[in-house]
Amino acid sequence: MPKYQATAYLRLSYTENREYESDSIANQKKLIEDYLKGHPDIELVSEKVDDGYSGILFDRPAFQEMMQDIMAGKVNCVIVKDLSRLGREYIETGRYLRRIFPAYGVRFIAINDSIDTAHEHAGDDLSISMKNLINDAYCHDISVKTRSALEVKRKKGDYVGACPVYGYRKSEENRNQLVVDEYAARVVRDIFRAKIDGRSAKRIADELNALGVLSPLAYKINRGLPHSKGGFADRPDTKWSATTVIRILQDEIYTGTLVQGRQGTYNHKIKEVIRKPEEEWIRVENTHEAIIRKADFDLVQHIMGLDTRTAPEGEKVYLFSGLLVCGCCGTRMTRKTNTIGGKKYIYYHCPTGKKHGCTHPVMLREDDLIQCVLASVQAHIKNVVSVDELLNSISEESINRELVAGCKAQIAENKAQLEQISVFKAGLYESFVNGILDKAEYKALRDGYTGRMEELRSAIGRLRQEMERVTDRTSERQKWTRQFREFSNMAELDRRTVVTLIQSIRIISKTEIKINFRYQMEYDAALQKLSQARLEQEAV
Repeated sequence: MPKYQATAYLRLSYTENREYESDSIANQKKLIEDYLKGHPDIELVSEKVDDGYSGILFDRPAFQEMMQDIMAGKVNCVIVKDLSRLGREYIETGRYLRRIFPAYGVRFIAINDSIDTAHEHAGDDLSISMKNLINDAYCHDISVKTRSALEVKRKKGDYVGACPVYGYRKSEENRNQLVVDEYAARVVRDIFRAKIDGRSAKRIADELNALGVLSPLAYKINRGLPHSKGGFADRPDTKWSATTVIRILQDEIYTGTLVQGRQGTYNHKIKEVIRKPEEEWIRVENTHEAIIRKADFDLVQHIMGLDTRTAPEGEKVYLFSGLLVCGCCGTRMTRKTNTIGGKKYIYYHCPTGKKHGCTHPVMLREDDLIQCVLASVQAHIKNVVSVDELLNSISEESINRELVAGCKAQIAENKAQLEQISVFKAGLYESFVNGILDKAEYKALRDGYTGRMEELRSAIGRLRQEMERVTDRTSERQKWTRQFREFSNMAELDRRTVVTLIQSIRIISKTEIKINFRYQMEYDAALQKLSQARLEQEAV
C-alpha cells in the first residue's frame, strides 16, 4: 500500500509566457505523471490547478483547497514541477516549507529543483533559500518592467484598462484605442443634456429606468462586453441611480481626455489598492473621439458645484438654485414658500438676518426676480451679439497687424543673429588649431556662442506662439459668443439659460440686482479690442 497520498499542484500566472510548452499546465501535469511512475510509494489522490494566478500571493483558490485537504488529513504529500509553482514570495514560501508542511507531516517534492523533504540530501536548506530568493527577485523584476511599460503606454495616450467606461469600447484594430459605442454614447449625451436643462441626478436616473434603459453594468453583461463589479453598479440587476448618473457627469473621459493611473498598489507583494494624489494622474488630451463638448462638460461641473437644491419630490432643480447671493453679507439666498389667503407666494431672503450681522437683509418675490433677470439677460445677449458683429465687420489683420508685423520682424532679426553666430562658432576651432586662441579662450567663446544660440531659438519659439495666439483670437471669440447667440430668441427663463450665461446674481435691494455673467473677461476684452480698432481707424 502506498505510504503517501499526494496532490499535484499546478500553477500558471497571466504574466508568464504561455507559448512556452515548459510553462503550460499540461506539461506540468505530464511531468508529475512521469515522476510518479518511478515512485510506487506515492499515490496521486487529487489535482489542484490555479490557472492565471500570481505566485506572489497565497490566497489562490486551488492552493487554499489543497491546504484544507492537508489539514483534514486527506493529503500528506505535495508535488510540483518546480519551487516557483508553489510560490515566488521568499518569506511566505519559506514559511510553508519550514513550518506549515512539517507541522502537518507533509512531504514536499519539487521535481526540476531536485527537492524532496523526505530525503535530507535532496534539496538542502541553503539551496532552497537561494531558489526562493531567485524566484522572489524574478517577480520583482517582472513587476518593475510591467509597471514601466504601462506607464509609457499611459503617457502615450494608450488605454491600458481592461473594461472601458460606459459609452466606449476597445477598437478591434488597436486594443489600446477607445472608440465610441454609439448606443451608450447617445445615453451619455442625454444625461448631460438633462443635467444642463435643470433635472436632478435622481430624476435623470428615474427617467432612464422608466424608459427601460439598461444600467451600465447590465448593458455590458447583456452585450457581452468586458465589465467589472467595482464599476458603476454592484449587481447585474441594479437599476440606474443618482450615484451612477453623477459618476458619468464627472468623468472627463467623455471629452476625449484619457485620465489614467488614478489608483495603484504599494508594491508587487501588497495588492491593496490605494488612490493616488490627483497631481500623479496621467492626463492625455485628444486620445479618442469626444462624446461631450468640453464647454458642456465644464458647464455641468459648474452646475454640480452650485447648491442645487431640488423640489421636495426631487424632480427638478430650482431656477436660481446656487446663484443668488445676498448683496449685504455674501450669504447664499434661501427660497421660501408662503400661502396667504389660499394663494401661494414664493420669495427669496437672506437666512443670516440682522441678528447674525446682515445689516440690510432683502426679501424679494420670485416672479419679480424672474422678470428683472430676464430683461437683463436679453439686454446682455443683444450687447454681446452687437459687439461680435462689429468685430466681424473689422479686419482682424488690421487690428493685429502691428503685433504680427513686430513678431515677424523680430523672428527675422533673431534668425540673422543665429546665422552670424553659427559662422563665428564654426571658425573657432580653426583659430584654436592655428594658435590664435588658447584652450580656455576657445572653450569660453564656444560655450558663450552655444548659450546665445539657445536663447535665440527659444525666443523664436515664443514669438511664433504669440503669432498663433493672435491668429486664434477670432476663433476663441466665436466659441464664447456662440454661447450667447444660442439664446438670442429667448422669451422666458429656464434653468439651462440661467446656468449657461450667469455666474452669480447679487441681490442689493428690492429694486437693484447685480448679475455677473459668464465670459465677462472675454466680453470686456472684446470691447477693448473694438475700442482699439476705432482709434486705429480714426488715426488713418
